[in-house]
Amino acid sequence: MKVGVIGCGGMGTTHYLSLKVLSSQMDVEVVALADCREEFLQKAAAEFPEARTYTYGMELIERENLDAVHICLPSYLHTEHAVAAMKKGMNVLVEKPVCLTREEGELLLETQKETGVKVMVGQVVRAFDEYRYLKEVYDNKTLGKLKSIVMQRVSGNVRWGFEGWFHDEKKSGSVVLDLHIHDLDFLRYMLGEPDDFEVRATTFDSGMINQVITTYEFGDVFATAEGVWDVSPIPKFQAGFRAYFEKGTVYFNQAGQPGLAVYKADGTEIVPELHPEYEGQTNTGINITNLGPYYTEIKYFLECLQDGKEITLAPLQEGVKSVEQALEEWEAAKLYLREKKEMYI
Repeated sequence: MKVGVIGCGGMGTTHYLSLKVLSSQMDVEVVALADCREEFLQKAAAEFPEARTYTYGMELIERENLDAVHICLPSYLHTEHAVAAMKKGMNVLVEKPVCLTREEGELLLETQKETGVKVMVGQVVRAFDEYRYLKEVYDNKTLGKLKSIVMQRVSGNVRWGFEGWFHDEKKSGSVVLDLHIHDLDFLRYMLGEPDDFEVRATTFDSGMINQVITTYEFGDVFATAEGVWDVSPIPKFQAGFRAYFEKGTVYFNQAGQPGLAVYKADGTEIVPELHPEYEGQTNTGINITNLGPYYTEIKYFLECLQDGKEITLAPLQEGVKSVEQALEEWEAAKLYLREKKEMYI
């Protein structure tokens, strides 16, 4: 399989390094790279000396005939590149959020239907071993019925984006579509569509939402998810959850020791043995150091292409549905802030 990578910055680095490992295990070859920043492009090209290089992703799509392309660009560029790649007959792995508007979501789904190519969205939390363990406990009722779940995802101020795109809500969708979407997507993946939700939010001085706390009802399961871009760039990224079941609680703290633990109602503690497919460490310049989950999701994508299997882990329609839920929450957050402001005027 001939593969291209569009966007070789922080997120793109996780993709092309994972692809480099996989190229020694599978029939896959990275033959084309694109990034408008020369230093990032050359860093990627050093890993793939034979790959053709392009300044712009659209140029790569126009000139190359590839089996698949990875789109790791800022969020506001996802849709146009994914549509162009699909129309060229390329299978697509596009980073989350797959799009930023309902109209873009409709266009993506229509284009996939017309072209018949496979599209996967990089909702990578679905590939994290700790979250996969939680879903297995839920699905198998290992600890009985789930009563509630609290999820959290916190980052320092996101100042590393190309031309400051994170801080332009029309380009990033704020913390809601960029960061919080991971947890709402996983909740949807495990519990289905919420019956109801309420949102609270805060903003940067600019007025852009930087913290969102959403409470959901999934039948009789109560869930809360918080996403934060801190005002300071100092805090290290961390994510976690606490899932309260009838017979015990599953705790996950990315920075904890142990990171994942089960505390049972009978007073016993279990530290689950996880068996990652790959544990490569890397410095991508962003909040990612472990390639493991990215390796897992990319391997899955490539195997689906290789074996002609349907993508079920994070297909396009799921990515679009999570964007639609995120947009509803973003709109509710803005309404909450307007009403709060009017209340105190």
